[in-house]
Amino acid sequence: MSYEASAALQAAIFVTLSGSLELAALTGDRIWDTPPHEDGTGHEAGIYVLIGEERVSDWSAQGLRGSAHEVEISVLAEDAGFAAAKEAAGLIDALITGALPPLSSGRVASVDFVGARARREKDGGRRIDLRFRFRIEH
Repeated sequence: MSYEASAALQAAIFVTLSGSLELAALTGDRIWDTPPHEDGTGHEAGIYVLIGEERVSDWSAQGLRGSAHEVEISVLAEDAGFAAAKEAAGLIDALITGALPPLSSGRVASVDFVGARARREKDGGRRIDLRFRFRIEH
């Protein structure tokens, strides 16, 4: 098992999402790995994407070294409805399960959509958490 491809995977996810004109039309350039500050600094109304938690496990077999990375990507919206957030989440699903750019460390052997959860936040906003599993050969 190795954690060496984690940063390379995050970079590939960011490049993929930030390179989409369709996603940019919904989110602008608001694709982050940390939420905006609660004091309002860096916070804008609308939709943003958060590259979030990651769990890594061993995926080595028959002499090959590999790791499985389960990554959560969230769509957060301040709107009262889910429509725009769901549209963004659908685009993210299509982009991530499509072709990612080559990693600087390792090779993506497969990408699977694991699941999603859409919910209302206490502050009235909407949140959709998408989970993907990446199998990476080292």
